Amino acid sequence: MTLLDQAIWGGKIFNGAWVKGGGADVQINEPATGSSLGTLGIASVKDVLASAKKASIAQHEWANRKPEDRAAILRKAGDLWNQYAEEIQGWVIRETGAIPPKAGLETHLASEICFASAGLPGHPMGSVLPSNDPHWSFSRRRPAGVVSVISPFNFPLILSIRSVAPALALGNAVLLKPDPRTTMTGGISIVRIFQEAGLPEGLLHLLPGGVEIGEAVVTAPEVRIISFTGSTPAGRKVGELAARHDKRAHLELGGNNAMIVLPGADVAKAASAGAFGSFLHQGQICMTTGRHLVHESIYEDYLKALGEKASHLPVGNPATDQVALGPIIDQKQLDRVDDLVKRSVAAGATLVAGGTHDGLFYKPTVLANVKTDMPAYAEEVFGPVAPVIKFKTIEEAIALASENQYGLSLSILGDVGAAMQIADSVPSGIVHINEMTVGDEANVPFGGVGASGNGSRFGGVEANIEAFTETQWLTVRSEIAPYPF
Repeated sequence: MTLLDQAIWGGKIFNGAWVKGGGADVQINEPATGSSLGTLGIASVKDVLASAKKASIAQHEWANRKPEDRAAILRKAGDLWNQYAEEIQGWVIRETGAIPPKAGLETHLASEICFASAGLPGHPMGSVLPSNDPHWSFSRRRPAGVVSVISPFNFPLILSIRSVAPALALGNAVLLKPDPRTTMTGGISIVRIFQEAGLPEGLLHLLPGGVEIGEAVVTAPEVRIISFTGSTPAGRKVGELAARHDKRAHLELGGNNAMIVLPGADVAKAASAGAFGSFLHQGQICMTTGRHLVHESIYEDYLKALGEKASHLPVGNPATDQVALGPIIDQKQLDRVDDLVKRSVAAGATLVAGGTHDGLFYKPTVLANVKTDMPAYAEEVFGPVAPVIKFKTIEEAIALASENQYGLSLSILGDVGAAMQIADSVPSGIVHINEMTVGDEANVPFGGVGASGNGSRFGGVEANIEAFTETQWLTVRSEIAPYPF
């Protein structure tokens, strides 16, 4: 039996054991072929409420375990991601439409995130505070309790494990609700790895489902923190619901990220960066390069180079063919991408490359003569579309990059001095100079501003401790204090 054998998980949810869920089963489909990959169990609201109670009970004992015990399980999980990498990557390719290097990145980062999280239990968890009273005064971090993790379809493994691993390492229990379209990658694989790593029963629950299950993992009384990654409209609903129930919500939302190509930049290298930033995983990444801002002196050369790259990138089934782009996740998303492109062309944009599709396989698309109010420029496309616009001055580039509701990732290519000036002037949670917009590492703080989220809430020691613990003030005297009553 393999790690992900369907005999283990088929038609089941996980509440410490693999059991039949209260919802109606659905099929996991392969976007490239439309064929079924297996039967997914769906949770009911009753399942969520029962799991939240069970998780709360298990969490108390887990929080009191030795730090080295928690660290050992996280290290073991890190090793297991490498041990089972090939099997898991096969599922990532077929379930998410990923090319093999993207699948390899997911398992590699999953391993690194677990290794980084293994250091959290041994990290200092507070400080000694000065006080005017004759007592010791401490500020210390305590586990929050039960954390709900809601993750999307595009990088389902990374965008689940980056919250699950540190939350567990810091002494919490987790309710995990991945996107039903990618639950194998974003949920089942994680549960199976932690089962094999020896995580105690009741600490990790897998609860696939739709909107009502999302609402339930937010509102369950035992849940204290919600870690959400997904679209801005959905994230705002999660944030609003969490606020009504006095809970913290960490929101990593959408992006419409700009790449600024400065005068004098190497056009060939810039076009390569732009193509990778816009077309990696079919543009289905929150950090995708959604707006190419190019200086007028190299605008035509850049358009030509980017269009040539787009025209020669092969699109097809990544499980059977050597391709650069796989399928869009489903028909609904493809229709949205196609609509944004067609409306932009109708408004006056010029197709330099792409703009067509065969089934769910959408060709890499480059748009010229773009205006700032065109749909493919103004909105987050979440598809392989590169709108290109020109600018004259640094001030104009800053204004163009800034006049957008999102603030996740910014790329600046060319002169470092000018790039530093721009980096200090454009609101963005992430800035890359002479690199494209997409990037992630296990030890870095990650998050956006504006409509891209409520700050860096994932990754890095400080961000993870802030995200998944609560602050407690503790005082100690040698004897009972005197009072006037």
